[in-house]
This record gives sequence, structure tokens and C-alpha cells, in this order.
Amino acid sequence: MAVSGGNGDGSGAMINGGEGRPVFRGVSELLLDAKGRVAIPARHRDGLAAGGGRLVITADHGGCLLIYPQATWEPIQAELMGLSSFDDRIRSVQRLLVGHADDVELDAAGRILVPPALRRYAGLDKRVVLVGQGQKLELWDEVKWQAQIAQSITFPGGLPPGLQGLSL
Repeated sequence: MAVSGGNGDGSGAMINGGEGRPVFRGVSELLLDAKGRVAIPARHRDGLAAGGGRLVITADHGGCLLIYPQATWEPIQAELMGLSSFDDRIRSVQRLLVGHADDVELDAAGRILVPPALRRYAGLDKRVVLVGQGQKLELWDEVKWQAQIAQSITFPGGLPPGLQGLSL
């Protein structure tokens, strides 16, 4: 993998994977302004700006928002919509992810406007956390993020089977 942006200090710089797609990592504590805009950290802007800065932001079942470059989101949406809507569980996921999906753009200052309905869904007020998750970013309310981390590190019931053999 070759570094293609970021600050080069290992603090979550955007890296291009083997397929040339941006990979996002790291946690950033940010503020929503009075208009509902959030400034994307510089280390993520190149990855999000690819494709003209067109992004898709949608709801996640965990209570956060997901932010994708539009080119990364489109195959996901096509796959979701290709599934049978006769299964109520699939239809629910389609409603959540595709129904809440909204096109947004990075402005000249590197900010995105989080639509009001999505801000309400995720309970976003002023203090938010942006979390790199590979091909996408998660946007969390700060209090919800702290609760999520506190819960995740306890591993109730032990590690999931897929992680038991993982060496870090």
C-alpha cells in the first residue's frame, strides 16, 4: 500500500488500498456548527474529494451515520436494492440505508452539511466523533460514542469466534 495523502505521522492518514479506493482510519472529535455542518479533518478530505467531493450520508442501525464517497456507496445501494423486498427484514434494511441516504458535497472549506433528519436520527447536537472504518466513516454523537466504546471493550460473552485467533 502506498500513502496517498494525510500527514504521514501514522495518525490516521488516508491510505489507498490495492483497488485504489481510499481507506479511512482514526478517531476525530469535532463540532457541528449552528447550521449542522461538520468540518472533515484534512487527512480524510483527499479520499472524500475523489469523485468531485460527492458523498452519501445515511443512517446506520447502531445509531450513528455512515459517510461514503459516492463511488463507494453506489455498488452497495445497487446490491441492497437487488435483494427481494418481499422479505420484511430486507425491506427494513433497504428503508434504513437507502431511504435515509442523502447526497452531500464537501464545500470549499472541507465541510459537509448533515441533513436535519439524519442529525435527529443520530441524536447529533454539537459535539460529534468521526471514526474511520475502512471504506467509510462513521459520525457519532460524542456521548453515544463513549457509551459504545465502553460497551465494546467489555466483550460480554467473550470474543466473537472470528476474532479468537486474531493476533494483534
